[in-house]
Amino acid sequence: MGIEFDFGVVFAAWPLLLKGVAWTIGLTAIATAIGMVVGVACAWSRASGPLWLRWVVGAYVELIRNTPFIVQLFFIFFGLPAAGFKLSPEVASIIAMVLNLGAYATEIIRAGIQATPKGQIEAAVSLALDKRQVFMRVVLPPALKKVWPSMISQIIIVMLGSAVCGQISVEELSYAANLIQSRTFRAFEAFIVATLIYLALSIGLRRLLDWAGPRFFFGR
Repeated sequence: MGIEFDFGVVFAAWPLLLKGVAWTIGLTAIATAIGMVVGVACAWSRASGPLWLRWVVGAYVELIRNTPFIVQLFFIFFGLPAAGFKLSPEVASIIAMVLNLGAYATEIIRAGIQATPKGQIEAAVSLALDKRQVFMRVVLPPALKKVWPSMISQIIIVMLGSAVCGQISVEELSYAANLIQSRTFRAFEAFIVATLIYLALSIGLRRLLDWAGPRFFFGR
């Protein structure tokens, strides 16, 4: 007896899938915007900040990069309430994604900063630019240009990692797929569809960031 597939029951639940996609995109957009700011600030701190700040940022980076994302998420959502900080699943997910992306972005951007020629910085200083202007106008744009492909890959990894957030009841795409399969008993079809949607989101996000980078972050 052959196996019969029925994708119709999965596509019939398109409102759930659409809501899941919207949550996945929303979580990724917020985490990317804030996480990039965190990454830039921490990269500057590790490259040029005072010693004590380098140690603090270094500890944060090592802690996040050497622990699983799901443990970080569970600590924020389940652990912090024990200390009096109760967060909604959505807020906890955003915080976890921001912290995760920020740590990896710190090291990616720091690598670009350290590749900036010293003569370029000295030339900027000779033009009477202050430290902030030198960093924002002379150091950061070419640094981002050098590391942008790696940054795009990390952002996509964070987007795919948002699937874990369904474990704390955030209604993102993997949560929707799991809910559909529990109602229809069509696990293969539900997760094949979810896989294809994640693939499409990853390809679309990569192309979007490839387009946006030279236009908004570091010039052509």
